[in-house]
Amino acid sequence: MATDLSHHIQSVRLVDTHEHMRRENDWVENGPDILQDLFGNYVPADLVTAGASSEAMGNLMDASKDIKLRFEGIQDAWEATQFTGYGEAVSLIAKHIYGIDELTVASLEHAQDKIKSIRKPGKRHHILHDLANLDHIQTDDFSWQCSPDTSGPDFFLYDLSWATFCNGQIDTKAIHTETSIEVNDLSTLKSSLEAIFAKHAPNAIAVKSQHAYNRTLKWIERSNDDASAALNAILTKPSGDIDEATRLCLGDWCWARGVELTIEHNLPFKIHTGYYAGNNRMPVSRIPAGNMCALFSRYLDAKFVLMHIAYPYNDELVALAKHYQNIWVDFCWAWSIDPYSSRDFLRRCIHAVPSNKLFAFGGDTGWPTSAMAYSIQARNEIQRALEAEIAEGYLTEKQAMTFATQIMHTNQYNCFDILGTRANIAKAA
Repeated sequence: MATDLSHHIQSVRLVDTHEHMRRENDWVENGPDILQDLFGNYVPADLVTAGASSEAMGNLMDASKDIKLRFEGIQDAWEATQFTGYGEAVSLIAKHIYGIDELTVASLEHAQDKIKSIRKPGKRHHILHDLANLDHIQTDDFSWQCSPDTSGPDFFLYDLSWATFCNGQIDTKAIHTETSIEVNDLSTLKSSLEAIFAKHAPNAIAVKSQHAYNRTLKWIERSNDDASAALNAILTKPSGDIDEATRLCLGDWCWARGVELTIEHNLPFKIHTGYYAGNNRMPVSRIPAGNMCALFSRYLDAKFVLMHIAYPYNDELVALAKHYQNIWVDFCWAWSIDPYSSRDFLRRCIHAVPSNKLFAFGGDTGWPTSAMAYSIQARNEIQRALEAEIAEGYLTEKQAMTFATQIMHTNQYNCFDILGTRANIAKAA
């Protein structure tokens, strides 16, 4: 039944703090067919876990092959997966974009023509802004550059990527191309990091790193002498001869310099915490956000945005966000990973974490249709969590509506310099 709360949650312009959204030309010229659109997000991981073969998964994403062959190859796995968060998102895309209530060969073949009509200039923005009702999206496209997006310069904002530096990876050619600085020692490396920020920070909405996929999140403060020795080894030895300790040493040093530069340039530092995308490669000791306590204590003036609710270490993140003044919690991707746990986590945060430290949504996707579906999930789960709070007497409906606006929109505007970034982009354009 529709309520004032449900109407309100649907009406709020939701700020999307995390995507890997591909640009307009990719959507128009190289975009997906119907099966690639429905399944080209995170659901392949669940399909594999459910038993889909590598051959079937390869066929699923091969647009040159017959739809019937492609779908029937994963149909059993789909039946087992359809009720997960990832599976629900597929059903939401099917329903809200293509008018499909049940995935069948016939319904998929019929929808193939419709995707051609939405892969047109301007449709990406329409899906995200008008259908998903997003205020703007913040995209990590894995690069330093934050070039204005001509298909919507106020709407498509970009993160400055810091992952390679946190991994202790130094691409001297790329750095020289970007900054004209030859990196040959620690001093020139530091100058190049500063130059990257000077060049790209004005148009960036944040700094982002997902180095948890390649190394532990545990941070140790490193001396210049130790970092210099690590850099010298990395610059002079073959890549295969560099041990993990050396890369961690330089990675920690570069990570710290990046944090210092975010403070100087008033940019939040987004960090992937918790769950890995994909299958069969997640060492869980790397991913808890608590690994970074030394970093949080060292840089109290920084803004650390901890992403994906550190799933499955949710309870630990509640304690961190309650204790540290420089931590913000981002629910990006979490609603789709595990909707039930994310809903429970939101309720725990309501009663333990100041409400101005929560960001409600980021889709973490590449296609606009997936981002729209994930935004529907987020709104639905926020509503369920707040309805439970009201039913149990913790919140009034008015308080729940105020809280919803705060986590969906207001907090993001208070943490990120959205207006200043848009002004800088306008000048650059």
